[in-house]
Amino acid sequence: MRPCTVTVEGLATDIHLPDGDGPFPAVLIRTPYDRRRHRAEARGWSRRGFAALVQDVRGRHASLGQWHPYGNETADGAATARWIRRQPWNNGRLVAAGASYAAHCALTLALDAPMDARPDAVIAAVPALGPAETAREPSGVERLLARAGWWAAHGDRPDSDESALDKALAADPGLLAQLPLTGLPERLGRKLPSWPGLWRHRARGRLVARAEQAAVPLLAVGGHHDHFTEDTVALWRHWGGPSARLLLGPWGHGLTAEPGPDADPAHRVNLGELYTRWAHRALADDLALGHRGAVGLGGSTLWTPADAEGQPRTHPLRLLHGPRFTADPERPVSSVDLTVPTDGPPDRCLLVSSPLPRPLDVVGRVEVGLRAAADTPSADWALRLVALSPQGVAQRLAVGIVRQEQPPCVHAEFTVSLGRLARRLPAGTRIRLEIAGHHYPAHARNPHTGDDPVTATRLVTSRREVDAGSVELRLPVLGSRPTPTDPVQEILR
Repeated sequence: MRPCTVTVEGLATDIHLPDGDGPFPAVLIRTPYDRRRHRAEARGWSRRGFAALVQDVRGRHASLGQWHPYGNETADGAATARWIRRQPWNNGRLVAAGASYAAHCALTLALDAPMDARPDAVIAAVPALGPAETAREPSGVERLLARAGWWAAHGDRPDSDESALDKALAADPGLLAQLPLTGLPERLGRKLPSWPGLWRHRARGRLVARAEQAAVPLLAVGGHHDHFTEDTVALWRHWGGPSARLLLGPWGHGLTAEPGPDADPAHRVNLGELYTRWAHRALADDLALGHRGAVGLGGSTLWTPADAEGQPRTHPLRLLHGPRFTADPERPVSSVDLTVPTDGPPDRCLLVSSPLPRPLDVVGRVEVGLRAAADTPSADWALRLVALSPQGVAQRLAVGIVRQEQPPCVHAEFTVSLGRLARRLPAGTRIRLEIAGHHYPAHARNPHTGDDPVTATRLVTSRREVDAGSVELRLPVLGSRPTPTDPVQEILR
């Protein structure tokens, strides 16, 4: 292994070559998070026969130029890919890999670059597909806390300060509550010219649509507790290359380094070894055709095939309180605290199931149908599903939020998707459903006036009414015990 650092088109690039004469296949990781943090990963690739290159994207850390998130990755990635293929140590074969923003870099190289610059295989973990996908829910509602944290840490600066938002919130706990949200940079005490422009991105799905024309193998990796689970699965489903593999475990954005509360030791996977083994097989055209993969069933020891999907089943709930409640943006329902207040006027509608008579395996998309009204022209409906153990311990299962704009006080029927769930619920578990008007600070508060929540300067309360008898919790339940699979064998098949 002979590490060195070079500059490619002004972009700082670390290169780790394997021992031996070569030439070798290459793996390229392009990141805004400091290439030096990937040295152990690059050494792992080189030990397994790959020339590993890790590059700071334009304007970040040691790379020259201006940092424009999502702006230069296709052109810079293409220039780097062409440079790699001209090197005597490369055999012409290239894998593009990365997690989060680096996955975006890998995907845009595979899908948008000229054909001569495209990689021969792609590994995309917890992919941040684009500004609209990261900033908004599929319903369009703004993801406030995650984006404020990312922009405070990384936006419009050559380096990073991971704790920037935490430090600002420690000094001013009401920082995110101040209006308008476009004024956040001033309250942080630094310039963030790209922050207002982030919220102008509303069109989702461009890379997923482009994925249908993909011509190379894909390995998509995600976690049930990650913001980008839906995007990871959509990318896998739409991928048009000869093979597509999905690995989805009970993990957060950090994957196996960030296991969820429902993870089991059986869900541990050596991702570094798996990635290199998959890449060798992909470059050798030694993967079976089609879409395959494995999904870890949280709350159990099982992995199930990725195409396992439960059948929608309506789960009965009884009303506890709050068919009429007030959504007050000055006192929004917290996205952090699972405690439900027991005194004062209700701030949410609360329903609960009876204890489950037997374990329930829920695999697939969770939906809630309801009929409800608000006395304001715009209203967000935030639904949170919580598992209550027989001992009374609350654990978040899923969250969904939609924005309804309709005449005040008119009841409307609508459906809220709470995303995908892969979870075994033990016997005795009760399921709690909360229907609220806010989910803050994870999501921006709807001002209820019809104004854009990002630029609004005035908030009003919204009185809500839920037809409790209309509420239908639809859980995708497996009809029989799931078929176990080995995740490594399934990915490498």
